[in-house]
Amino acid sequence: MTRIKLCGLMDASDIECANTLMPDYIGFVFYSKSRRYVEKAAAKELRKKLKDGIKAVGVFVDEKPETAAGFAEEGVIDIIQLHGHEDSTYIEELRKLTDKPLIQAFRIDSANSLKAAAKSGADHILLDSGAGTGEIFDWSLLKKTDRPYFLAGGLTPDNVGEAVRRLDPFAVDVSSGIESAGKKDHEKMKAFMEAVRSIA
Repeated sequence: MTRIKLCGLMDASDIECANTLMPDYIGFVFYSKSRRYVEKAAAKELRKKLKDGIKAVGVFVDEKPETAAGFAEEGVIDIIQLHGHEDSTYIEELRKLTDKPLIQAFRIDSANSLKAAAKSGADHILLDSGAGTGEIFDWSLLKKTDRPYFLAGGLTPDNVGEAVRRLDPFAVDVSSGIESAGKKDHEKMKAFMEAVRSIA
């Protein structure tokens, strides 16, 4: 069964909706330039409201390893997601500071970018069209990888079922595809979950 990550949650109502839907993961964005940015203190309070069984992922972009590890070690998040220019040296440094799982995101625009993703030292890789562009990339490229991955980029309640059927990803990751007017749309969150879970 493909796992589900609902990313960019920002307030208590988003958490309440997630608790009803029970995705495998939710994501907090700790990149100050993102419109979905949440401060550490706010995320900590939201994390307390999250039901057991849902993992909290923290999204970081070129953050200091000490800072990202600190969020994990303090229990604000369960998993660290790297969405910047982090390299193997960065991951090695992070590994010295925390044993929490790591997800590394890659922009997939060619076979070479897919090869780079496959070599990542992170526990999981996330394949995207860009830095939160909300656009689909060429899924046919994914025929060339056998490493499990999180699929992101342009997923919506309308197309995620096709993605799961065609690609059978380890997980699907959505943010803008479950929003209306820049905020999480709880009906879209529900529809997205149902679309994925309807696939046998």
